[in-house]
Amino acid sequence: MDCIFCKIIAGEIPSRKVYEDDEMLAFHDIAPRAPVHIIFIPKAHIASAAEITSENSPLMGRILAQMAIVARELGLDGYRIVTNCGESGGQVVFHLHFHLVGGEKLPRFL
Repeated sequence: MDCIFCKIIAGEIPSRKVYEDDEMLAFHDIAPRAPVHIIFIPKAHIASAAEITSENSPLMGRILAQMAIVARELGLDGYRIVTNCGESGGQVVFHLHFHLVGGEKLPRFL
């Protein structure tokens, strides 16, 4: 598979890990958009949020819960969670991922 996130999971590409367990990995984004910019990914290759099902949705809840834990550990008093879905939605890497962005006052998005 030619997925950059699968290669990071496999250890073929180095990353600055923040959290890892059997089902997910979190690491610092290599091109951060804010002082804190961490990517959370499931270890199973799921292409996008459009592929979330009743079978894998418990993992999505665990990922969101871990994002809240990491945000607290980093002392973030506010943050943004973003996932892009599909090319028209701005997705560039087609492995489901969530951006945890914070560490400064973020501009309104919507």
